[in-house]
Amino acid sequence: MKKTKNLVIQITDDSYGNESDGLGKTLMKAYIYALTETGSYPKTMLFTNKGAKLTTTGSPVIESLKQLEAAGVEILTCGTCINFFDLNETPEAGIVTNMYTIVEKLNNADNTIII
Repeated sequence: MKKTKNLVIQITDDSYGNESDGLGKTLMKAYIYALTETGSYPKTMLFTNKGAKLTTTGSPVIESLKQLEAAGVEILTCGTCINFFDLNETPEAGIVTNMYTIVEKLNNADNTIII
């Protein structure tokens, strides 16, 4: 596994780009799957706002996230977001975190990608 130097990817939606008849959800699934195929992984992935839905039961990307987690990618989901969307469960990939940790990860990253 090759890690990019402290790259943090923050996913803020369950859709990639502006939603258009399901295209955004298809693109998000393709994006996360493509990450598993690159061999160059981010250090951390943060899931906030609607992005929190991607780490929980029924997510179309859960298998890809589990694969990234097994490869050493830190998967963190916003606990406030889980509560807000009444997901009320432990993520199937990664762990629940808080805004302090999210801010710390973003502030300490060498590079960030926000989707």
